[in-house]
Amino acid sequence: MKITAAITGVGSYVPDYVLTNQELETLVDTTNEWILSRTGIQERHILKGENQGTSVMGIKAVEQLLAKTGNKAEDIDLLICATTTPDLVFPATANIISAAVGATKAFSFDMQAACSGFMYALATGSQFIATGTYRKVVVVGADKMSSIIDYTDRSTCIIFGDGAGAVLLEPNTEGLGLLDQELHSDGNGEQYLHQKAGGSRRPPSSETVANREHYVYQEGSAVFKFAVKNMADVAAQVAERNGLNADTIDWLVPHQANKRIIDATANRVGIGPEKVMLNIHKYGNTTNGTIPLCLADYEQQLHKGDNLIIAAFGGGFTWGSLYLKWAYDPTPDPRTA
Repeated sequence: MKITAAITGVGSYVPDYVLTNQELETLVDTTNEWILSRTGIQERHILKGENQGTSVMGIKAVEQLLAKTGNKAEDIDLLICATTTPDLVFPATANIISAAVGATKAFSFDMQAACSGFMYALATGSQFIATGTYRKVVVVGADKMSSIIDYTDRSTCIIFGDGAGAVLLEPNTEGLGLLDQELHSDGNGEQYLHQKAGGSRRPPSSETVANREHYVYQEGSAVFKFAVKNMADVAAQVAERNGLNADTIDWLVPHQANKRIIDATANRVGIGPEKVMLNIHKYGNTTNGTIPLCLADYEQQLHKGDNLIIAAFGGGFTWGSLYLKWAYDPTPDPRTA
């Protein structure tokens, strides 16, 4: 009997502080109308305070996940954290999260693939389930993008926010869970989207700090063109390969990078806005947090057997798509009950 990896629960967390477009108008030369028309973003959440790293949000997302699913931390076999903004160079942010939640039996590691990281980590974690190696795998997507954003650069500071989400993967023999994947990367995209300093090539120095090289650098038009084509094409490819069409796809779960990219992907797959998970307006681009935050926000609308197409695009360039059949029906959300 074939074993697949199914998502059996979702947790999420976003910080309390909300950075609105109106506040950004006071920081850089931009307007609420311009930001909305170009990105679809109205506000984003920002993690404030001393010694507050990405792990803070990941821990809260995992704690909520465990509480909602009734699982004990010591039962987790593996925890993968997809992040572009780790707390430290080492140890891995996944190690920090595991220790904080009490996942004492789990091995854990970080995965870095920019905005595609959560999707890559989901595909990776699923292999441990499908091979029968593990029974409970937690995949976290979390980023404190505000830590690497230049709030004098209007081309990037309007886009990104902070947030985290987590999912639990467990074995399934009903034909549910992750059923197909198509993952790609092209390192030639580095020149268009990267962080200039902070790694081993250009370690931190007084010069790199003075030159403001520790922030996201992006050539927006080049990234936009590449993302629109590749994210849309790969989502359509996975759908077609699995015999899915506008009638049988229940949800498109796109990386929340830009409303125009999301619309282009939906159009390529042939589905209307009513089947597209969208929350970019309230969170912005949380990088690895976007897809699990979507799943958490829409969890009450998902039903067992729903066909989901997940698609993402990120720096590197990295991109891909997953076909996932949802494994459970909604239960009352204690946060809103």
